[in-house]
Parts: sequence; structure tokens; C-alpha cells
Amino acid sequence: MDMTSLMLLSMVVLLLLGFPMMVPMMVATLIGFYIQFDGFDNSRFMIQQMFAGIRPASLIAVPMFILAADIMTKGRSATKLIDMVMAYIGHYKGGLAVSTATACTMFGAVSGSTQATVVAVGSPLHPKLVQNGYKDSFSLSLIISASGIALLIPPSIGMIIYGGIAQTSISELFIAGIVPGLLILVLFSIYSVFFAIKEEVPTVPKASLAERLKATRDAIWPLGFPLIIVFGIYGGIFSPTEAASVCVLYALLLEVVVFRELKVKDVLDIAKSTGLITAVVFILVAAGAAFSWVISFAQIPQAIMAGLGLNETNELGLLLAISIAFFVGCMFVDSIVVILIMVPIFLPEIERLELDKVLVGVIITLQVAIGAVTPPFGCNIFTAVAVFRRRYVDVVRGSLPFVLLLVLVSGLLILFPQIALFLRDLAFGK
Repeated sequence: MDMTSLMLLSMVVLLLLGFPMMVPMMVATLIGFYIQFDGFDNSRFMIQQMFAGIRPASLIAVPMFILAADIMTKGRSATKLIDMVMAYIGHYKGGLAVSTATACTMFGAVSGSTQATVVAVGSPLHPKLVQNGYKDSFSLSLIISASGIALLIPPSIGMIIYGGIAQTSISELFIAGIVPGLLILVLFSIYSVFFAIKEEVPTVPKASLAERLKATRDAIWPLGFPLIIVFGIYGGIFSPTEAASVCVLYALLLEVVVFRELKVKDVLDIAKSTGLITAVVFILVAAGAAFSWVISFAQIPQAIMAGLGLNETNELGLLLAISIAFFVGCMFVDSIVVILIMVPIFLPEIERLELDKVLVGVIITLQVAIGAVTPPFGCNIFTAVAVFRRRYVDVVRGSLPFVLLLVLVSGLLILFPQIALFLRDLAFGK
């Protein structure tokens, strides 16, 4: 059995035995290292690669954004954003569903986490959707699918990980994800309106002017988060890492001082939770760096590309191959792991064809968003099962239209790259 097959087999077997993903990655890396270097005498090089993988300064943004998201999820920011959206569009036909999709997008622009968005937005709005005549399957699918927009609207942890591996500007990735994210919101909203008309879903009472003004006033503070991230980076005031740190400070001031929702003890508990999540992410990144180094040294990516006939393909063919590979991979494995494993495989061909790495990053991030809501192992699906206490089948039953819309946007990005790139080009003068 050759080295590639042995590494792949070890990962599959260990995953089936229930080991956390970091274990299969490290075991496969050790197997590849042992075969490639005839033992572990030079194992210090592998350790060096692991530390090099978590050394980039851009990765500091990851725990910062996780911490900011945790603070806001435990506080009142999400509720205030939801109330403002509902006050303005909740009374239109399909308005409650459109409000849900919009609230997911806005909170995604605050948290950068799909699972945090499912919890923060879905918990208050799912009962309202059902009570107002929407099918439970539609409501659940809308929430988990719209929460995926959080991966495209900055901040995006997936983009940060990709940017570190591909050595691409994270600021440019953040700006390039905005228009595709908003396009998905528009398509979800259109479908929600048609669904409400078809199913004759009743509308909710229209908010008064006083209620709208109050909701807007209450939401002004939480709306500061996307302003810090987008305009701070766009205006050259912050780097993504600095923006993440400012977001943490802003979240603390908002929830502890302004809203007085959290106490010092709560913040310490949130910090511990963030530390645990960050440790898992960074162990995966370190393992992924060592894995990438071993397979690159053995020229496995080139062999895989040649075996698939992709080393002679054109730009369109490679983008389609990338989309399919990440779409299928994220259906079964955690998105960060898929990014860590697959980006190094495709990177040599991306560079050979001189593809815009920012465009590729947005397309990959969109595939990750699709994978998060697609059976069998989409992370948003299991989050919804746990949060809403529904059967797996109930959660995924209505997801097909939303997945098809996400695939449509993916196709549009491949055929018309400027959908993602024109705002980046405008912002950075390219």
C-alpha cells in the first residue's frame, strides 16, 4: 500500500472509531513522516512546522472574534438587532421570514459564527415563525441556512484560516465576501416571500412609528460592530487582527457597562469557554500545518492533481473541481479541517493558473457555508437539533430549496467573478 492510501485509510478508520479530528490528522501525518524520512530521527522538523502553522499574527483574530461572539451571544445585542429588523419589515407578506434571514445576516456580521447565529437568532424567532403559520421544517431550514451567511459577511473565521494557509490578504477576503453574502440574503428573502404567498401565511401586526424609533435607538449600539469591522478595515484604520481586539473591547463595554447584562463572573466564564474552543482550533491548525508540510514534501498534491487530470485543466475546470471537493468534504468533516487539508492540495494549481486567491477564498468559504447546512454532518444541522430539540429529519426536511440557492450563487461566482471582486477592487484600488 502506498503512502497516500495508508494516510487516508488511517484517517478514515480513526474517524469511524470516534476519535476527535486532531487525532486522525496527527496519526496520518506521523505515518507520512515515517515513510518519507525512514523514521522519526528528524521529527524536530515536523514540530517546527506545527509551531509555524500557528505563528502567523493574523490568527490572533480567531480567539478575539470567538470571544466577542460569545460575549454578544450571552448578552442582549442579538435581541436588539432582531427587534429592529422586525419593527421595519415584519408586517409585510413573508416579512417574518425575511426578518429572520436579515437578523441572521446582521448577527453574522457581528459574531462571524454560524452556530452562534443559529442559537442567538433562532432561539427567539423559531417559535414566532411557527406561531405565525410557517411550517416547522421551513422555519428550521431558513434559520440554519441563513446563519451560514455569517461565514461570508465579515468577520469570518474560515476566511482567516484560509488567508493564513494561502498567504492572502484577510482584509481583501473580508471585503470580497460582503456582496455574495448580501446576494444570498436577497435570494432567501425572495424565496421566503413566495413561500408565504403560496402557503397563505398571515402577516404580523405593523409596528407603530414610536416602536420603530425605539427599536432603532436600542439597536444603534450593536450596529457599531459591523461598522468597526468593515469601515475600520476598509478605511485603513484597523487590520483584521486589530479590528477583532477592538470588537472584544466594544462587546465588553456594551454588555457590561451599557446594557449591564453581564457581570465580571460571567465574563470570566465566557473567557474560559473561548479558551477551550480556541485551543481546539489551534491544535487543528497546528496538525493541519504539519500534515500540509508532509504531503507537500512528498508531492502528493501534484500526484492527486495529475491523477484527476486537473494539472492540465483551465481556470473554470479548476474552480468547479474546488467547489465540488469542498462541498462534498464539508458534508462529512468540520469546515476548518477541510480547509486545512484541501487548500494545500489545490494551492499549487491555483498558483500555476494565477487565479485570484481572494476569489478562490470566497468560493471555498461559500462551499463551507453550504456544507454547514447539508446532510449528513452539517454543523448547523446538529446545532439546530440540540437547540430546538427536533429530530434530525425534521431539521433537514425543508433544506433543499435553500441549498439549491446557495449552489446557484456558487455558480454565479464562478461565471461572474466580479460579483465578489468589484468591491474589493474598489476598496483597495485594484
